[in-house]
Amino acid sequence: MQPEYLETQSNRKIAYYKTEGKGPTVVFLGGFKSEMAGSKATFLESWAERVGHAYVRLDYSGHGLSSGSFTDGCIGDWLEDAQSVIEHATHGPLILIGSSMGGWIALLLAKKMRQRIVALMTIAAAPDFTEEGFWSNFSEAQKNEILINGVTYLPSEYGDPYPITKRLIEDGRYHLINLGPIEVGVPVRLLQGDLDTSVSRDTALALFDRMDGEDIQLILVKGGDHSLSTPQNLMDIEYQLNHLISRVS
Repeated sequence: MQPEYLETQSNRKIAYYKTEGKGPTVVFLGGFKSEMAGSKATFLESWAERVGHAYVRLDYSGHGLSSGSFTDGCIGDWLEDAQSVIEHATHGPLILIGSSMGGWIALLLAKKMRQRIVALMTIAAAPDFTEEGFWSNFSEAQKNEILINGVTYLPSEYGDPYPITKRLIEDGRYHLINLGPIEVGVPVRLLQGDLDTSVSRDTALALFDRMDGEDIQLILVKGGDHSLSTPQNLMDIEYQLNHLISRVS
C-alpha cells in the first residue's frame, strides 16, 4: 500500500497512511527520528483494520517517507506537520497516542485542538526534552559547539549519532509545557517502562503531577524499556486503547 501525501502551507510534503473505520479516529505520533513504519505504529494499524476503527499514522518532515532534511526540523515544524495531516485527513473526535517526542506533540495538539480531542495516551512521553534532556545536560563544549557551529552530535543506541541543532533547541523553548499545570478535560493514560534509560520515571511522575484532570493514570510497566514494543507491551497498549475507547464511546 502506497502512502498518501499532503503538502503543507510551509511547502513540506508529509507522508501518511489512513485506515477508514468507525470513530473516534486514533492518531499515532512517533518519536524523535523515528518513522511511521515502526512496530507500534504498524501494530496499531493492524488493530484498526481488524476491528474496523479509523486510524492515521504519519512521518514528520525529515522523517521516513516525508520530504525535507531531519537537521532542518524542529518541534514547531513537526507539530505543524501533525496538525496539518489531522485537519486534512480526519474529522470528528480524536484519540491521540504519542510515543516519546510524540507525547510532547500530542500534549501540544491537545491544547491547540481541544474541542476534538476526547482521549490521550502517551508512551514514554518526553515533554520539553530539548531543554530538560539535551541542553541542561550538555557540557560547555557541547553548548559552544551548538552556538558556534549550529549543531552537535549525540551517540544513539539506535544507529547513527543524533544531530542536535541550534534551531531545535531554540524552537523547543517556545513550546515548553512543564512550566505549570497542564489542564486536560479528557481521559489520559501515561505508559512508562521502569527500565527506560531515555526517559526516567521521575520525568513520567513529574508529568503526571502537573496534569490536572479527573481520569489520569500513570501506568508503570515492569521491565519495560523506552520503546515498549515487545509483543506483551503491544498487547498492553491495545488493552489501554480499548479501555479509553470504551470510556469515551
